[in-house]
Amino acid sequence: MAGEVQEPAATGPRPLRLPFSGATAWGRSLETPLRQFLRTETGSAAVLLAATVAALIWVNIDASSYETVWRTRLAITIGGHGLSDDLGGWVNSGLMTFFFLVMGLEARREFDMGELRARQRIALPVLAGIGGLIVPVAIYLAFNAGRPSGHGWGTAMSTDSAFALGMLALVGPRFPDRVRTYLLTFSVVDDTISIVVIALVYSGHVDLAPLLTGLVLLAAVLALRMAEIRYGPIYLLLAAAAWVAVFKSGVDPIVTGLVIGLLTYAHPAARTDLERASELFRLFREQPTPELAAEAREGVRTALSPNDRLQQLFHPWASYVIVPLFALANAGIVVSGSFLAHAFTSPITLGILVGYVVGKPIGTTGAAWLVTRISRGRITPPVGWGAVAGAGTIAGIGFTVSLLIASLAFHGEQLAEAKTGVLTAALCAAVLTWLVSRAIMVLPKRLRIRALLGSSEAIIDLAVPVDPQRDHIRGPKKSPVTVVEYGDFECPYCGQAEPVIRELLADRGDVRYVWRHLPLNDVHPHAQFAAEAAEAAARQGEDAFWGMHDLLLEHQDALRQADLLRYAAELGLDTERYARDLKKHAGADRVDEDVDSADLSGVAGTPTFFINGKRHHGAFDLDTLSDAVRQAQVRAAISSPR
Repeated sequence: MAGEVQEPAATGPRPLRLPFSGATAWGRSLETPLRQFLRTETGSAAVLLAATVAALIWVNIDASSYETVWRTRLAITIGGHGLSDDLGGWVNSGLMTFFFLVMGLEARREFDMGELRARQRIALPVLAGIGGLIVPVAIYLAFNAGRPSGHGWGTAMSTDSAFALGMLALVGPRFPDRVRTYLLTFSVVDDTISIVVIALVYSGHVDLAPLLTGLVLLAAVLALRMAEIRYGPIYLLLAAAAWVAVFKSGVDPIVTGLVIGLLTYAHPAARTDLERASELFRLFREQPTPELAAEAREGVRTALSPNDRLQQLFHPWASYVIVPLFALANAGIVVSGSFLAHAFTSPITLGILVGYVVGKPIGTTGAAWLVTRISRGRITPPVGWGAVAGAGTIAGIGFTVSLLIASLAFHGEQLAEAKTGVLTAALCAAVLTWLVSRAIMVLPKRLRIRALLGSSEAIIDLAVPVDPQRDHIRGPKKSPVTVVEYGDFECPYCGQAEPVIRELLADRGDVRYVWRHLPLNDVHPHAQFAAEAAEAAARQGEDAFWGMHDLLLEHQDALRQADLLRYAAELGLDTERYARDLKKHAGADRVDEDVDSADLSGVAGTPTFFINGKRHHGAFDLDTLSDAVRQAQVRAAISSPR
């Protein structure tokens, strides 16, 4: 958290807008792992582009030094056993294992916590990914029918998510974030399939004994994970041994990175783990010893899922170092007029170029349309069809895996032709996406919104839907937009948010607001009692609940029993009944239900907002919340039946 906690202003008919120096910084630093992933992927594209340009300059200035460096042999020998490969091979099969580990981690996150956790939605990205593989491969094979170069069909398959996301930010900046999420989702599918193709099609002679050893070691990783053993060095040792075994078998060992990533589960930080981490930190604060410091550090670390921890460790290295280094080692082509004239008539170059630029958008968009038709509209893309087309065109950037497969399938001049096709396809895909973006922007406003956002709501994050018969609702009972807040009456940020919500409701008559309890007992000693006090008031009417709600947030430093009884008297409640209900903890079950729903929804702190069931990430000042509400209204209007 940045900045100091500010005292909340007193509520009134039209409260002043708060500066939110502390809360705003806290809110803006609250990003989902997916957003962090997308930001890293997008940012690394510039480094990847620079490495590609550097490779082209280097090889055209001094081709012999370029070849000499990357063909230098490196060996690791222990006793009579060892591993040997050239420097380029160590980059392609060694360091790139970490890149595919990150891809596997993100695929697993999507399955556990992202768009794919709603199993009925798996069909669309899977088929879009498969369609984006089949059509380009078919086009490539059509250009290379009856030729030995047909063996290189895998070069026209995979989308480079980092390069594609980066170029999308450049050439299509007005595409919404959901387009990037959609692109990432189906590109993870085709990356996964592409790695399987590398293992099955582009491996040399396969030695079964070490391959079986590698599979046994990977099975041991799965067994440890199922036994919930969290000791990292064991996993590291098994993963390294599996990589060596697969390397010795003749199968490209990058597949081990993908498998380890897919086996690493993801989950929100559990509230119990957060409470344990807070308790360990409290003990350390009271007695700052090295032992307690180590326990507190471990408690904070293990509160995150293994998937989160590995992504945080490896993703920046993979995106900013490993993939650019791979580009530097593989993107070099000696360019001349005669070579380009020959390359652009070569079936290898043309098959890759047309496969990516034409086949990718046709395959991904066609598959999404087919799923929508077969499901009769029950399953639709999470974005509009214009955005689907834009994602399809930018998916024509197939840099990393394409170059990797090209280096396995071709040699000499054919490899140079394949690289030319991959690089030219990336350039053409970016230009085509820019044209699609410009075409969407000139549409009338309503058509433009539908083309970008479509009529499909993003996956619902709120696990327990709002129930008008149960939930505390302020505003119209029926409204196109519902704002749910999980709050704590002692949390200063909830106190800051309350006048903003009041002003939001005053400005708009078509928004309803729901308060749900999430008392953070580990840091706020009076929060549970205050929540039960609000529920005790609610037993005397909904207006009594909201009156108590407002007083509690207005007087967050006065939440003892005597204060709560005084507030009941101020509201004109039956104080004897109120005190009796408070003493019996009559509202405790209701508070526990809210806490359970928060756990199911992955809530880890207060305040946490959901707008029409979708988690709101970011600041909670009036402008930010108003903008989020307007977007929700647009989506609701588009998806409402005519």
